[in-house]
Amino acid sequence: MNRFETAERALRAAAPHELLDAVRLVLAERYDATDAELFMADYSLTVLQPVSVAPHNLAPVPVHGSPAGRAFGSQEPYCEEGRGRPARVHLPVSVRGDRLGVLTVTLNGSEAAADRVAELAEIADALAHEVIVAERDTDLYLQARRKDRLTLAAEMQWHLLPGRSCSRPEYDLACQLEPAYAVFGDNFDWSATSDRLMLYVTNGMGEGIEAALLTNLAVSALRNARRAGISLEDQAALADQAVYAHYRGRRYLSVLMLDLELTTGRAKVVDAGSPQLLRLRGGTVDRVPFEAQLPLGMFEETDYVAQDFAVEPGDRLVFVSDGVHAVRSPKGETYGERALARAIQSTRLLPAAEVPRAVLRELAGHRGDAVAADDDALVVCLDWRGRTRS
Repeated sequence: MNRFETAERALRAAAPHELLDAVRLVLAERYDATDAELFMADYSLTVLQPVSVAPHNLAPVPVHGSPAGRAFGSQEPYCEEGRGRPARVHLPVSVRGDRLGVLTVTLNGSEAAADRVAELAEIADALAHEVIVAERDTDLYLQARRKDRLTLAAEMQWHLLPGRSCSRPEYDLACQLEPAYAVFGDNFDWSATSDRLMLYVTNGMGEGIEAALLTNLAVSALRNARRAGISLEDQAALADQAVYAHYRGRRYLSVLMLDLELTTGRAKVVDAGSPQLLRLRGGTVDRVPFEAQLPLGMFEETDYVAQDFAVEPGDRLVFVSDGVHAVRSPKGETYGERALARAIQSTRLLPAAEVPRAVLRELAGHRGDAVAADDDALVVCLDWRGRTRS
């Protein structure tokens, strides 16, 4: 049995809350490692939070400007040269493009580190898969993701998400919600098969728990309809009925729905409310207009119509909620299309996983860093490569 197989078996045999202990033991016995630490990215993507408990008490590590943050941002292993002292290897802990955190391993000597990086990266990948499974049975890793306490509404919203990013040969997809620790109404959802990607960007009205309950109802209704295998417009109609049946038009939810064929780039779109789509193509940013239809739950038995849309290889699609495009500066100026276009242009060289957070940083500058957000802000970035014909 090789060293990686030993590590993989140890992880599978470990209790959910003891994954890091299992990794430490294998790394010490098989790789002569003197230490290993697991850091989880916090909800705001600003720091990497240590999972370790006493006696391994560590401070959070900034995502920007730290060796571990460099590995997290690039999604490539990063080695700190030992030069006569133990070398440290920082390894991204990710599952299919969903960036969870970083595993930092301390080894004896830089030569040993250079020879073992590939194997250590495989162990970090195996650890990432086990963390996802373990989160069903322990709160340890979810607790490590928060540098502050989440509001109850934010707890509900983050629990509802499928992930924060994902990658496939045809596309990269990434999303971010702000304020990360107090979000209440905005949300996103996606589901992929061998030949389709369905993406939903939602913006629920209201504040606090009421907004979170509305969004939970609507997203659950959309998932229920999607899993029944029905068309996009019928998914919208059934979710509309579910929301109206409960709220009788007092509350409703805006949603932009996309059903994309991975083989052709052709898509169906239902635009039911305020989320907007901007496209970066060939160096030019344009807003993509769709026929506006009624939000879900506003009236009884609304009919929805899907519109045709096509994506080309190299396109970047950026979806935003009204908490982005309608934000006002201290002087009352709306952020708007022009500012959004500049933000998308300025982040065009960044990978999709970094775009939402970068756009939200520019939005905070427009609003004024000292001014608290009075609405959720959601940014979703989809980089489309298309499917290469064999």
